[in-house]
Amino acid sequence: QVQLVESGGGWVQTGGSLRLSCAASGLTFGSYAMGWFRQAPGKEREFVAGITRSGGGTYYADSVKGRFTISRDNTKNTVNLQMNTLKPEDTAVYYCAADRPIAESVRRTSRFWDYWGQGTQVTVSS
Repeated sequence: QVQLVESGGGWVQTGGSLRLSCAASGLTFGSYAMGWFRQAPGKEREFVAGITRSGGGTYYADSVKGRFTISRDNTKNTVNLQMNTLKPEDTAVYYCAADRPIAESVRRTSRFWDYWGQGTQVTVSS
C-alpha cells in the first residue's frame, strides 16, 4: 500500500529554519506530483508548495514564496521542504501529499490529491 512518511518537524524560534522530508513507498514515485500542505488549528488545510513529476516545475503559496524551497529525488522516492525565515504564522501540521495529474502540473486544491502522510508538527515561537 502507499505510504508517505514525514519527518523533520519540531520547534524553532522566529527567523529559524527547518527541513521537512517525506519518504514515499508503494507508488510509482516519478508518476506523481508531490506537495506540502499545512493546517493550523481552526483553519482549513492549505497548499504550501508543490513540485511536478519530473521536478522541473515548482509552485508556492504567496505566503511562503522566497522563504520555502521544495525539492525531490526520484531515485530515492523523497521530497523535501526547506523552510527558512520561519514566522509564527507558519505554525501548523504539515502534510506531504501525492497527486497523479493528467499533465505535468501541480494542483493547489487538496481534494484532488490522492495520498497523504500522517503530518508533522511545526511550531514557530515569537
